[in-house]
Amino acid sequence: MRLATLLLAIALAFPASAASDLVVVGPSSHSVKQSLDRLTEMLAKKGITVFARVDHAAGAKKVGQELAPTELLIFGNPKMGTPLMQANRHMGLELPMKVLAWQDDDGKVWLGYVRPETLKSRHGVAGKDELFAKMAGALRKLTAAAAGL
Repeated sequence: MRLATLLLAIALAFPASAASDLVVVGPSSHSVKQSLDRLTEMLAKKGITVFARVDHAAGAKKVGQELAPTELLIFGNPKMGTPLMQANRHMGLELPMKVLAWQDDDGKVWLGYVRPETLKSRHGVAGKDELFAKMAGALRKLTAAAAGL
């Protein structure tokens, strides 16, 4: 866990384009719960459906294990997702979108999500650049606001 935190800290020290080809990770000034509560409220205001919220720490506790606060929010907008799945049904493995919030061993809270550009290249979706860009911009704005940045 400490290695992952160190790698994330190193990644954040570089410009976003160099941080990771796969994911976007950023700090939050709120707790895991507060961060995802804030994100949930913003999504509701924009008419974006929240499908589920998974509390991984609670799941770990049920099987007698410990995990620092870690929650996953699953949400989406069929107007954006459907054209991507029409282009390649494999996008259904990635959609709806997900944001993970977690607390590291030092008590710092992070938010992360898979870059839409990663999904585009992973599934070879062509001709939907504008849609992927819109999705990336929305995720960037929403997670930054949820994080209080």
